[in-house]
Amino acid sequence: MALHLFEEKGVPLERQRFTWRELVQTPISKLDDDAFTRVRIILMNGIESEALRFQHACARMNGNLQRPLARVRRVEQHQQTLVNWLLPPDQSALETTIGFEQVAIEITAAVAQQEPDAYLAQVYRFGMLEDFDHLYRYSALMDRVEGMDANNILQCYSDIRPGRPTSVEHRAPEDDLRKPYDRHKAAPISKLNALTIMAAEHQTHDYYMTVGPSFSDPVARQLYAEIASIEEQHVTQYESIIDPEESWLEKWLLHEAAEVYNYLSCAGQESNPRIKSIWERFVDYELGQLHLVMQLMKDIERRDPQEILPHSLPEALPHASQRDFVRKVLSQEVDLRAMGTEFIGKGQEGPDSASVRYRQHMNSQGSPSEAVAAGYQWQPGTELATARS
Repeated sequence: MALHLFEEKGVPLERQRFTWRELVQTPISKLDDDAFTRVRIILMNGIESEALRFQHACARMNGNLQRPLARVRRVEQHQQTLVNWLLPPDQSALETTIGFEQVAIEITAAVAQQEPDAYLAQVYRFGMLEDFDHLYRYSALMDRVEGMDANNILQCYSDIRPGRPTSVEHRAPEDDLRKPYDRHKAAPISKLNALTIMAAEHQTHDYYMTVGPSFSDPVARQLYAEIASIEEQHVTQYESIIDPEESWLEKWLLHEAAEVYNYLSCAGQESNPRIKSIWERFVDYELGQLHLVMQLMKDIERRDPQEILPHSLPEALPHASQRDFVRKVLSQEVDLRAMGTEFIGKGQEGPDSASVRYRQHMNSQGSPSEAVAAGYQWQPGTELATARS
């Protein structure tokens, strides 16, 4: 990934414009396009959603940044619109959910393998196994309410099998906090990784909270409520690994760098030429936004952005099936639990621990994730091969 952040200036902010026709383009095909095109669309919608969320929070706390934030945020809003509207209209909420979980599994697995910090890599593997189980539970729900095979969306890139059971993922809030990286010592890729996965998980939480009530099936409604709760835990986990001592401008700079990095990763691996051109356009837009924030850091904090950012971006984040890695982690770490900021074996959880008590109460009237998967075992072509009464 030979892109030099301090030399490539991209498109100046004042030239980053759209028409309504540009914002609403022809969507992809849910079956004919490669599944990783959908993965990239969902991922980048999450990255843009996080950009807006962060910039609004920053504006509420920094009056002197409100004007540049408003200017950048308008472009980010339009970028998110263009990206999100690429999803096809014939893709059901449940099919989109399957896509969200594929993002969570494959992107988190890729991040876990390139993460240089051993503790942070463990954090990613821990969360990945929980999202892996969510895919299994939602696949069972798809079979239940739509009579469809989730693999039509996954396209054989991701396994459909149990992970760490969702019913045991519920933890007391204090057991979802992790140790943050040190902003002075952490590798730049560690900071980009944290922002990437936090953004993806926060988007997933918000989506489930939005579409969950639209289902009439009572088990479906309960399952979305249960997994949305876990996604909130995941957001708590991933935001806690980010050093809270970073300044607002430092965080904004890293957000923009993460957007450049992820769009560039998308552009380098996209198989659909039309979508690839969108990713390339947004690499240039994000570079322009990044250089604006670089200048703000110099003017306001009197700091050199080269203290924070690498001269060249790391290698692209792989967008490919991580099946072998996931299976290996599943075989070795499925029984891990969390206590405070550390990971322990399930046998080390005492019966009176806060997470055990919390979990027991939440499941005391039944577990939606267990109910939906009772008797379910994925097999190919279930919408064609399974007799329905």
